[in-house]
Amino acid sequence: MIEIRNLTKRFDGRAVLDALSLRIAAQDRIALVGSNGAGKTTLFRCLLGHYGYDGEIIIDGASARRREPALLAQVAFVPQLPPPLRMPVGELLRFAHETTGAERAVMEGMAAKLGIDLDAVARQPFYRLSGGQKQKILVTVALAREAKLLIFDEPSANLDPAARGAFIELLAARQDCAMLIASHRLEEVAPLVNRVVELDRGKVVLDDAVADRLSAGEQHACMVVLREMHEPMARAFLSWGLTARGDLTFTGQVPAAESFRFLSMLSRYAGLVEKFSMDVESHRRKGH
Repeated sequence: MIEIRNLTKRFDGRAVLDALSLRIAAQDRIALVGSNGAGKTTLFRCLLGHYGYDGEIIIDGASARRREPALLAQVAFVPQLPPPLRMPVGELLRFAHETTGAERAVMEGMAAKLGIDLDAVARQPFYRLSGGQKQKILVTVALAREAKLLIFDEPSANLDPAARGAFIELLAARQDCAMLIASHRLEEVAPLVNRVVELDRGKVVLDDAVADRLSAGEQHACMVVLREMHEPMARAFLSWGLTARGDLTFTGQVPAAESFRFLSMLSRYAGLVEKFSMDVESHRRKGH
């Protein structure tokens, strides 16, 4: 689907992308990793036609350099930093429908899963929303499109834990397109990808298949019993979507891709935990 050949981009004489070559097949789901400054965002901007460059980018046999509308219509992009759009959310959604064909009903369903009511924010200027609200709307618009390539640059950075889990499930449901996902949380996108590509100083230093992936959308049954009530800890559990069962017991589901983060949070309160369990096998036995 996409052939990148000797892609080079310089800023002030410094090569941010240095003769980078990469092939992306139609069903590839790639986690793009690397330190800050490795070239991930610059690669995305070149794919989107935002930057001029040396080398070639071929998408379905056509050069991406021309920025043809029909070619760009095949690509959906969620940036790391939401743009400062002044238009109301409702107008943004109408624009998305008119230019990309994203249906309002589809967007409403996806937004609800991410935890945002589009009608409730329709009159608000996009730039005045919280970071999490902006990200949820951008993800909603991108996933509602029938794009052949989805590009996400740290897409879950501003999402709460429950929305992150919903986001992973929504991505898992898209089996009809290729994906490029830049994320510092490799464990978060591990259920989704079949390749990990690492950039360093503008070059591909690792391109490896992902083996033994977690099942996309997999959830772990979790129970925590506290020794005594601790309000900050209780609020943390509720933010993860757990439910209070009595005064000291919390139960619910933790997304498998988020389990490391959940355990890291739990470790900060280890002295307050009377009992803890996370049933990794239950959902596999049930076929989920």
